[in-house]
Amino acid sequence: MKINNIAIPSTTQFNIENTKSKTDFGTFLKESIHKLNDLEMTSQYMDELLATGEIENIHDVMIAAQKSDIALQFTIEVKNKVLDAYREIMRLQL
Repeated sequence: MKINNIAIPSTTQFNIENTKSKTDFGTFLKESIHKLNDLEMTSQYMDELLATGEIENIHDVMIAAQKSDIALQFTIEVKNKVLDAYREIMRLQL
């Protein structure tokens, strides 16, 4: 369907696309934490290489450190939002 030259997917297309990408939340959470850990380990390893003089390109070290920091900040914010949602649900009166 098109409205004002903007293509809008039909509901059947939307449901088919969503079922293809569904994953278990626990699996998604575990994979995300493993990725965060990998970024942290890479950053620490590159710091060690820089300190020992094995790496001369400080740009790569700084980029790895920033990726690690941003991923950690994002994870903390997601955790805070999940806890806020849990607290809000617990305050509901049935």
